[in-house]
Amino acid sequence: MSNINSVMKEFRAFILKGNIIDMAVGVIIGGAFSKIVTSLVNDILMPILGALTGGASFNTLKYVIHPASNINGVEVEEAAILYGSFLQNILDFLIIGVCMFFMIKTVAVISSRLRHEEEAREEAPAPAPAGPTQEELLAEIRDLLKERRDIA
Repeated sequence: MSNINSVMKEFRAFILKGNIIDMAVGVIIGGAFSKIVTSLVNDILMPILGALTGGASFNTLKYVIHPASNINGVEVEEAAILYGSFLQNILDFLIIGVCMFFMIKTVAVISSRLRHEEEAREEAPAPAPAGPTQEELLAEIRDLLKERRDIA
């Protein structure tokens, strides 16, 4: 029983680490990002590619090994290699990779700029304390001269 409690404590410590939560957020955002890229490919790029290739669609590309047939009333399904679907997934992967590259590059540039601005603020000397104005200095000299006359 103590082994179970020990394992539960370790598990709780593992789950509550910041890295795990960051990773979970990354997975959720990645899933949403994947849907966006899939929509970009299927709804925007593929119709353009289809128009350029005369209506060809990657999803319909296949190599038929054995065509569908009806033997003695028994329906035999087609056996085919769906290489068009594979090409579609490769295209999705490449687009996700390009998008992630530019997103990470943008974050790195922004982060670098912010870091440089922060370092510049830290390195900049503090402004010198404001001294007395000319009028204040003259008034102080006047007062000191008055005191000297009164003493003499």
